[in-house]
Amino acid sequence: MLSADLQAAIDANVAAALAEDIGDGDRTAALIPPDRKAGATVIAREAGVIAGQPWFEAVFAALSNRIVIEWAVEEGCAVRADDTVCVLCGPARELLTGERAALNFLQTLSAVATRTREFVDIVAGTGATILDTRKTLPGLRRAQKYAVLQGGGQNHRMGLYDAILIKENHIMAAGSIAAAVDTARTRNPGLTIEVEVENLTQLEQALAARADIVMLDNFALADMRAGVALNAGRARLEASGGVNAGTLRAIAETGVDYVSIGTLTKDIRALDLSMRFDP
Repeated sequence: MLSADLQAAIDANVAAALAEDIGDGDRTAALIPPDRKAGATVIAREAGVIAGQPWFEAVFAALSNRIVIEWAVEEGCAVRADDTVCVLCGPARELLTGERAALNFLQTLSAVATRTREFVDIVAGTGATILDTRKTLPGLRRAQKYAVLQGGGQNHRMGLYDAILIKENHIMAAGSIAAAVDTARTRNPGLTIEVEVENLTQLEQALAARADIVMLDNFALADMRAGVALNAGRARLEASGGVNAGTLRAIAETGVDYVSIGTLTKDIRALDLSMRFDP
């Protein structure tokens, strides 16, 4: 079951996508007789992890209650090239009208899930968890963070409202790490407080202030290992900056709890899926 917040995001995403695509009418689909029925199959053209089925279904549900979709792969599961993803049947006009918007969602979110799964597999056995960031496509934050979960990662804060992340400029404005953390805790009891640090001295200050999480920003591996030893379990440690498939394993092996990666959501290429209508 989807949460009410997620369902609302899906509905809003789909309404916006259909509005920008259809405008005041699909002129090409209108060439098809209104009573014409059709069947179609979505095929994976490359290997990946499928995510975004609720958005795909919502597109066609918004156009017709007579479209039936049968999934050949479960959400969050892998496909190979040439695998069938799903089969659809229903009114031809509505299938044609919804094709692009539905595929846009499925391809984009599958790309996020695929990238996430790749990184989750790289850190397997280290104890590190892969996190996303707020570097998401405008309007698709909940969708992309949903896809990260389908790929086996976890979500960082959703936005500026559900957790506190104190960065360099916040520290300068507050006067010190201790002052920033103290004010944050006083004004926001119960919220997670994270501090971004750039060196071991700042790490010690964040630990002394009892931050819940400390982000080690662009730390060298040796400093990261030293930071894990200095922490001694007092806070959860998050590594960030300069993370890619080539550097990730070594970062995870330092003993950090989390590795946050902006490219999970901001630098993606849509998974190659195609929808073919039956003859």
